[in-house]
Order: sequence, then structure tokens, then C-alpha cells
Amino acid sequence: MKKVVLSAVAALAFAAPAFAADMPVKAVKAPVAVATSPWDIAFGAGIASDYIFRGITQSNHKPSVSAYFEPRFNVTKDLQLYVGIAGESISFLNRAAAEIDLYGGARLTLGPIVLDGGAWYYWYPGGQCFNTAPLCAVTNLPPNGFNVMKSDVSFWEVYFKPTWNVNDQLAIGGNLFYTNSFLHSGAPGTYVSVTAKYTAPEKMALGPFGWYLSGEFGRQYLGTTDAFYAVAGFPNGIDYADYNTWNVGLGLTWKVFTLDLRYSGTDLSKGNCNAFTGDFTASGVASTPINPGGPSSNWCGNVFLAKLSVDLNLGNLK
Repeated sequence: MKKVVLSAVAALAFAAPAFAADMPVKAVKAPVAVATSPWDIAFGAGIASDYIFRGITQSNHKPSVSAYFEPRFNVTKDLQLYVGIAGESISFLNRAAAEIDLYGGARLTLGPIVLDGGAWYYWYPGGQCFNTAPLCAVTNLPPNGFNVMKSDVSFWEVYFKPTWNVNDQLAIGGNLFYTNSFLHSGAPGTYVSVTAKYTAPEKMALGPFGWYLSGEFGRQYLGTTDAFYAVAGFPNGIDYADYNTWNVGLGLTWKVFTLDLRYSGTDLSKGNCNAFTGDFTASGVASTPINPGGPSSNWCGNVFLAKLSVDLNLGNLK
């Protein structure tokens, strides 16, 4: 999330200098404080070579565009409330082409510590059901003839994201997300991660560019799905495989623009990746207990990605 900078403008009053004893002395007016609005709005957009979410592509390793709009209200200098809407282009088996994110929460600043918590809803409009009758009422299978997916995979999460700003350059943080049904699969999910970001001081700028290094290591815990995703041997649903994910990257900044170059990956096997994602491009065979005789997916492998974004708030428009 973006940092909010609050500014106050004060009027300056100047007294006329006395060049002679008999010159009249002008009265000095007291400074007049100009009230600042507690409201702010952050917004931006970006284009990426791939949309990676917790180590897994959401765009079939194709480019993705994104945008967000986030009104903010500063209750005090240390407490901020916010709501937001964001969107990303995606490519799912059920033919949903967009992810719309609706979220809201609060940020509390306690010295160098920032506590951020709230709720997030992932909405995937336009999906179609892919499965055999009777769950879809009709036989509707993807080109590979194997994977299945619900028409509606929308779901919610609650989250908590603390950050410790060690100094002006180094920030260390964490993430905790929980849902009772990841991608509306029936499987509960908990995501935990640690993050670190080093922002270079001005004297270390690369010409006109500022820069930073950042990284994350996380683990996604997943439970058992409902019967829609049942396979041979698991008639009531499959127990998704938990997995680790990581990313590390370099960012270049110029004014309101950021170019982020990142390497991301997971330790999910190609078979378990297929069972989890329903990859419609999967092929070959990568059999696992939850993907018996199923195809192999590369949606969870290591990947390099680049993202160019612009981030603004009301202060940038003045």
C-alpha cells in the first residue's frame, strides 16, 4: 500500500523594518493556519508481462493490465480508514476474463510500526461451469478433456499486514490472509509471509532513477474442496497441496512511475499445480493422488516478470 503524506500550509506575516525613529510601525498579523482536508485518494494503473498471485499465474503467462482507485480518510495523523476497488485482466478455465477486487480496512501508525487490517473480496464475473453432468447439468469439458471449474469462483479473505520501518531505507513486514473457501472451492486457505524492502537513499540514485530491492517468502495452506472437485479415490473432494512461494526483485522509480523486475516461484509439483489451478493449457501426464492420470501444468513454476506502473494521489495533481 502507498504511503500517505499529509501537508499543512501556513500563511507568513512580515513586519516592515523601521528605517527611522519616526516611521510608523505596522502591526504584525498572527499566522493563520489553513485547514487541510482529511480526505485523500490514491489511484494508479499498470501493465505486467504476467499476473502472478502468490507464485501462480492468473493470466496464463500472458500480459495483464491493472488499475486501482482507493479513497482514504485520515481520522487522525496516525489512523487512516480506506476502501478501494481494483481490477486485473486474467485468463481462467471458466473463461472469466477479469478479477475485480473490492476491499476496505484501517491503517494504524505507532511510531515505526504500521498495522494494516481489513477484508478483501475477489470477484470473477462472466465465468462458465466446466464439469460433467450432473454438477453442471450439461457435459462441458475444456480442450484437454480433463480439468473442471465452477462458473463462480469469487471469494473473500480477511487480512492483517504489519510493517516495521526499521529506518528510512529498510522496512520489514508480514502478511496473514484467511478465507473459508479459496476460489469458492470449499477448501479453507491461510496465507502467511514475511517481506523485506530496501529503498536506496537519494545519494545512491542511478542517475534520475531511485531504486529499491524487495522480496517475500510465503506459505499457502489449503484444505479439502467440496465434491465438485472430487476425483477417483476422493469422492468428497480433494485435499489441495500446501506450498511455499517466493519472489525477489529490483524496482526503478522516476516521479510517479515504477518499473519492477521480479523473479517468482513455488515448490508445487506440476501435477498438484494442475489439480489446484485447472490449467486449460495443461498437457502430458503428471499423476499425483489428487491429480490421478491428470495432465501437467506449468502455471506454478519459476518465472521472470516485469511490471510498469504509475501511482498517484491528490497531492500529485496540485
